[in-house]
Amino acid sequence: MTSTAQPEVLRAPLVVEFPFTRSLGPVQSAFLSGLRDRTVLGVRTGDGKVLVPPVEYDPVTAEEIRDLVEVGATGTVTTWAWNPEPRRGQPLDTPFAWVLVQLDGADTALLHALDAPGPDAVHSGMRVRVRWAEEREGAITDIACFEAYEGDDAPTQPVPHSGEFEDAVTGIVAPARLDYTYSPGGAQTRYINALAERRTVGERCPSCRKVYIPPRGACPTCGVATEEAVEVGPAGTVTTYCIVNIKAKNLDIEVPYVYAHIALDGADLALHGRIAGIPYDQVRMGLRVEPVWTEGGRYPDHYRPTGEPDADYETYKEMI
Repeated sequence: MTSTAQPEVLRAPLVVEFPFTRSLGPVQSAFLSGLRDRTVLGVRTGDGKVLVPPVEYDPVTAEEIRDLVEVGATGTVTTWAWNPEPRRGQPLDTPFAWVLVQLDGADTALLHALDAPGPDAVHSGMRVRVRWAEEREGAITDIACFEAYEGDDAPTQPVPHSGEFEDAVTGIVAPARLDYTYSPGGAQTRYINALAERRTVGERCPSCRKVYIPPRGACPTCGVATEEAVEVGPAGTVTTYCIVNIKAKNLDIEVPYVYAHIALDGADLALHGRIAGIPYDQVRMGLRVEPVWTEGGRYPDHYRPTGEPDADYETYKEMI
């Protein structure tokens, strides 16, 4: 009796990153402009509570609120958690505490970092103050962090503020980034490994007999495991398509170009790919295409016309 060794399941680090751009209303504009000028603003709600950071609508009544007040740069830690291994982009590059700080004059707490020598130096109820960043631009990072404060001065009371600043901040660009390790699982690992050999392999459902590309390891319709490997293609039929007119960053393809759903011969699910080797305005539903591989490529670079007659609509209408 022989056994077939299963390929090692693939894993790869992936990064999803993009700049998030947003405009600011009068409340957020005043808050960030204030941080740039070493002023912390909150907003007073209809029932008299002072919220820091400020919000634009009363969380109780949903009414718009604009009653800005200045609060203190000192406050009290309400709760905390120690961060022994800071990550990229966090406020400090040495171990620190995440803290919720209720600033003097505020009724809510602000989340930020506390610079402390160790967890034994942090406790709820400790007094802290803002450590301002040397260079400020109108962002929450204008507060570099909090630090322990041993002053015995009386807590600051909220003071009305107009919210007006010279050269006010009206918009921000916040980088969003997610780092994670992705594993496609056993079924897609086999699919990816086959692509590296210039073969397209799907899996057939033992119940409905449909062949899925890429395979998922289970039939999405019947809910049963799919184990029978089926090689499909390499040629296929364009079922639907779109013309791309906006150039993507870091993608060296001239616009306009066509991206299409392609039903490979023998498959019951269309996959997507770029169409080339034909003017973009001549791409059509039913066009017969085949994959084009680049030297050393692990997947088709694009699909081009085979020169065959167009497929009859009845042969691919179920995959549109």
